[in-house]
Amino acid sequence: MSIIGLLGRKIGMSVVFDEEDNKAIPVTILQVGPCTVTQIKRIQTDGYDAVQIGFEDTNKLNKPQLGHLKRSGGNFKVLREFDADNLNDYQVGQVIDVSIFEEGQTVNVSGTSKGKGFAGGVKRYNFKGGPKTHGQSDRHRAPGSIGAGSSPGKVWKGTKMAGHMGSASVTEIGLKVVKVDNTNNTLTLKGSVPGSRKSLVSVKKS
Repeated sequence: MSIIGLLGRKIGMSVVFDEEDNKAIPVTILQVGPCTVTQIKRIQTDGYDAVQIGFEDTNKLNKPQLGHLKRSGGNFKVLREFDADNLNDYQVGQVIDVSIFEEGQTVNVSGTSKGKGFAGGVKRYNFKGGPKTHGQSDRHRAPGSIGAGSSPGKVWKGTKMAGHMGSASVTEIGLKVVKVDNTNNTLTLKGSVPGSRKSLVSVKKS
């Protein structure tokens, strides 16, 4: 298969033992696929080449969505597009599973990081905080100065301040595939993957 990636869910973390190096390796286990091809996009009709795949069944679709997925033979909760080396290798309704990955190769995993709500500057950006002596009893976790006086007379966009922390798109690159389980459609990767358990992830070949 020449498609570069698939969709899946994060199951959680575990540990595997490497007998060669005599070390315990932290790993993340992902449930990857199976995914179904829902559309083949070609440069002649869509302006670019891609394979659209569907993941996870659902019964909460409107009529336009049902019409779009009719040819694929399923109703899918999530749709994503991936590049492929040869579009002629695929057809609508074809099922793709975790077997496209191999042990030892590296992958990039994208997901949504854990949401941590409203956080101050110390937690969000590792600010040092203010002095703890000389009467500064209320400045321990204060952000400090955020402007430059009359010039420019405003707070610049993107200034690091307190705000919503987490719940952002994050991609971990170069994660090594430790194990591919074709029976259970699971992928074991060395290291951590963004997101909480059961969160949606996109796995692409590096």
